[in-house]
Amino acid sequence: MDKLTSQVGGMQPQILVNFGLGGRTMILADKIIEERKKNGWTQEDLAQKLGVSRQSVSKWESAGAIPDLKKIIQLADLFGVSTDYLLKDEVEKENTETICDTDCELHRVSMEEANTYMDEKKKAAPMLANATTLCILSPIPLFLISTFNNGLAIAVACTILLGMVALAVFIFIKTGIKLSSLQYLEQEPFETEYGVTGLVKEKNQNYQEHYSFCLACGVVLCILSVIPLIIAGCMEASDYVCTLCLAVLLILVSVGVNILIRVSTIKSSYDTLLQEGDYTKKEKLAKKKTETFTVVYWCLVTAVYLGWSLWTKQWDITYMIWPVAAVLYAALYGIVRMVMKLDK
Repeated sequence: MDKLTSQVGGMQPQILVNFGLGGRTMILADKIIEERKKNGWTQEDLAQKLGVSRQSVSKWESAGAIPDLKKIIQLADLFGVSTDYLLKDEVEKENTETICDTDCELHRVSMEEANTYMDEKKKAAPMLANATTLCILSPIPLFLISTFNNGLAIAVACTILLGMVALAVFIFIKTGIKLSSLQYLEQEPFETEYGVTGLVKEKNQNYQEHYSFCLACGVVLCILSVIPLIIAGCMEASDYVCTLCLAVLLILVSVGVNILIRVSTIKSSYDTLLQEGDYTKKEKLAKKKTETFTVVYWCLVTAVYLGWSLWTKQWDITYMIWPVAAVLYAALYGIVRMVMKLDK
């Protein structure tokens, strides 16, 4: 902090901090202008966020005055850059780094492209949520009918299960194809044109309250779903009653997961365009490196599930491989990421 204070205190209004960028000099005033425009803010917008007058911002941008230490820290937080970037000439801007293995020009996302992506993700959210719900609910008919040991009824239940899963897969594929043209936004680093970041940040902030509420509701439903099964177990209920409780569990879980996927899909569109959360440039690079592991893992799980189910004919038991595989995947994925970091 003392170092930063001395840096600010030692500057004169006309001799502002410089930094080299492609052979040209960029002073603090230029950086404020550039970052403000990149976020799509007017001078008045920035002034309101900082609690100062528009005239103060205008003076900073015209190099007629220098913001004090507190305001420089606020500016760095608002722009998502370091104070070193604003003050030092040898520090390059953090978010201009690329993760390309070779020098490359990043794609610039236009306002139209960003709006199209957000709209498509919003349309895809209920489709993906409903398809996942179909997968979760698909074993219920088999559970209920299997207690009667009727061969024909079990065959019908298996047909219903496969039909629901097939419909879900169809929806997943159809939705994936519609989003495929914009998939690079989730996989490759990019830059945004003027105004895009500001627009997305505003939408993200407006959606945050709804997202948090729905996220809490979805998680609570998943937690409460086990209560009927616990009660049935404590009361030593019959097998059929336990099966009914299991069906209720799956229904509650399906509703909770449906809510989570709907809001998370929309939220992910904002995170993708802002390159935050799971969509930062570093995370995209990490996902590329772990993509092979993910594909191989889930192919093996699917093969084990189908082989075990067809061999034993106990579909009402073998489905448990999926939650176990999901927990195991999270653990193994974490280990793979840790090994990758150690290898660097």
